[in-house]
Amino acid sequence: MRQIVSQMRRCVEDYKMIAPGDRVAVGVSGGKDSVVTLAALAKLREFYPKPFTVECVTLDMGTPGMDFAPIRALCEELDVPFHLIPSQIHEVIFEHRKEKNPCSLCAKMRRGAIHNALQELGITKIALGHHRDDAIETFFMSLIFEGRLNCFQPVTYLDRTGITQIRPLLYSTEGQVRSAVARNALPVVKNPCPADGYTKRQEAKELVAELSQCYPKLKEYVFSAMQRLPLPEWGVAE
Repeated sequence: MRQIVSQMRRCVEDYKMIAPGDRVAVGVSGGKDSVVTLAALAKLREFYPKPFTVECVTLDMGTPGMDFAPIRALCEELDVPFHLIPSQIHEVIFEHRKEKNPCSLCAKMRRGAIHNALQELGITKIALGHHRDDAIETFFMSLIFEGRLNCFQPVTYLDRTGITQIRPLLYSTEGQVRSAVARNALPVVKNPCPADGYTKRQEAKELVAELSQCYPKLKEYVFSAMQRLPLPEWGVAE
């Protein structure tokens, strides 16, 4: 975890993600990425020169079999407030609408529910658990499926809601995240979503993995390129 916290601090400083007095919510789905983001940000909170607080926001989509008790227990251990947001998103998408390609609508509904909850809580900043591999896969998805060079930004201000999204895990790899979960015995809640593993993102993940076998430095070079032009908001001062 020490390595991830160090990378997180560098990422936060490079992109000026946190200001003094910020209340930072972490969107915790229960997956490894968001859980590690929560644990690392809670650790960073202890010594970062700009004081800030951390809170956990978890959306209950109403998916059968989901139990967030381990996440609640982790929040108690980390001294982080836990907010569980109820919803019926699973029922709407899979039972009423019976969506064959549910990911886009699901993501939109999840964002809406979380942003509404943040506004009710008076929180204007949320940390998302996207790591370096997520960014690279998103870049390839935009290139292959949309014909453009694009990716989510390290820091995104949403003017409609007044909420700022930050991605402080961007300098860590998926392998480092997996290792942190195992070494620190962090609780991971398995996602029973019917669409899990059958998405365009999964296709991109498999493509990047295959290319990396031939070109071992592919991910390193792609991520470095993303921090330069033409992607906006990714540049880091030398």
